[in-house]
Amino acid sequence: MTTVSKTETILNVSDRQNSRKDSRARELLPDGANSLAMLGDLTMIVLGLIAGFWLRFQSGLFTKSKSWVSPWMIKGDFVDKPEVSKYAMLIGVGAVFLLSTFLYLNLYRRQNLLRFERVGKVVIRGSFFWLFAYLSLSLVLDFSPPISRLYVVCSFGAVISAVLSWRALFHRLLQTESLAKALRLNVLIVGWNRNTDRLFDGIKADKSHPYEVVGCISAPNGRYQQAPPAGIPLLGSYEDLAEIARREVVDMIVLADLETSMGDIIGLTNFCERELIQFKVIPSYFQILISGLHLDTISGVPIMGVAELPLDHLANRILKRTLDIVGALVGLALSAPIILIFGTLIYKESPGSIFYTHTRTGRNGRSFRMIKLRSMKLGADKQGGFWTKKNDDRRLKIGAVLRRYNLDEVPQFWNVLKGEMSLVGPRPESIELAAKFRFDIPHYGARLASKPGITGWAQVHGLRGDTDLAERVRYDLYYLENWSVWLDFQIMLQTFTRRAKTE
Repeated sequence: MTTVSKTETILNVSDRQNSRKDSRARELLPDGANSLAMLGDLTMIVLGLIAGFWLRFQSGLFTKSKSWVSPWMIKGDFVDKPEVSKYAMLIGVGAVFLLSTFLYLNLYRRQNLLRFERVGKVVIRGSFFWLFAYLSLSLVLDFSPPISRLYVVCSFGAVISAVLSWRALFHRLLQTESLAKALRLNVLIVGWNRNTDRLFDGIKADKSHPYEVVGCISAPNGRYQQAPPAGIPLLGSYEDLAEIARREVVDMIVLADLETSMGDIIGLTNFCERELIQFKVIPSYFQILISGLHLDTISGVPIMGVAELPLDHLANRILKRTLDIVGALVGLALSAPIILIFGTLIYKESPGSIFYTHTRTGRNGRSFRMIKLRSMKLGADKQGGFWTKKNDDRRLKIGAVLRRYNLDEVPQFWNVLKGEMSLVGPRPESIELAAKFRFDIPHYGARLASKPGITGWAQVHGLRGDTDLAERVRYDLYYLENWSVWLDFQIMLQTFTRRAKTE
């Protein structure tokens, strides 16, 4: 009999039922909030589709006499103005289809209720899918009445505006302290270690996080691998788990200390199952590529390991390469005046080549020559370390401006066009440093699975130059695990809006 089960016998069935009253009440709120969110979304979708009908057919903004309207857009449209009743079926089908898309994309999860940014991303992704699906259907199928492509485009804009506006108001309502507190999951940590520090820091830094760490208890062996930070109450020992879980209305228990014996782990999971508490483990044995962990079976035996990452899929690599080519061509065209102006300033301050090239390590360890606008004196890389430091006397005056706004990177669009780099990815290191870091920095080699990028997730968080390598690797691995087109666009946008912490 485990320690947990012994403690549990102290509480009779009636006590346990009473102790979970608050928890059951808190469980009703997320379901009610998500139901209200779904009803509100459906209402806004329908209103957006009706607004799209008005914009297309009744506002007078789009007529065939407008010379700027593409013939492709108006092909199949009505010459006359149809009644809204003729579009009622299309509006109904469109609303159900878009709402189903939101459901498929897991929009209505409890964890999303307090996270407006995540909700917005799902709404935009689902709406784009709806837009292309309807435009494609209008090309291959005959509808009665025919689908106006301009109507679909107008409805797309109206629906996104309506749903996001409604969700913004709903989010403000849910952010009131009483509702937000009830919507958050109360988390109890068993044991504490370095990985738990990261978990707590992430929860504390995100005001919209759907979790609340109520405290920490010791592991079954009575120890903490390290002391919890200030602000985390020590609620007691593992022997008091049942009483603590009842008193704190715990929704989730996270086991941090995996040196716990198998018998105690089984006892803990059984306790969570009986008390309807979520059980999670911080997988300390898998320090990298956690989101790639996949459960499979071989001859009926379950095994767990790192499966494919997003960029391991051919379709994703083709999509990323297409974006790289288009972005590189546009970037080269737009950056030509920048290179001309700053190249002149570089040459006036330090005569010589305005470009700096250096052999760097690319995808799968292959080397290539990376090109940049020179921000330091000629031969500066032979005078000191590989990275610039604050107030580095090797740096040119104009170099400070270049690095502050990442303008020294613009010639790398040529490396992107050649396929040696990507617009977004881990920063490439020199061959010497890469060879050293693969042995000195845990998991450094895993970042070589991707093409290096002009900018990246670590760079927009200020991790470039002489900064913590382990932290940079952690950000790079997060990017590899969570890659999407939307994340690439987000990083590119943040590159222009955030300054690097190191200049």
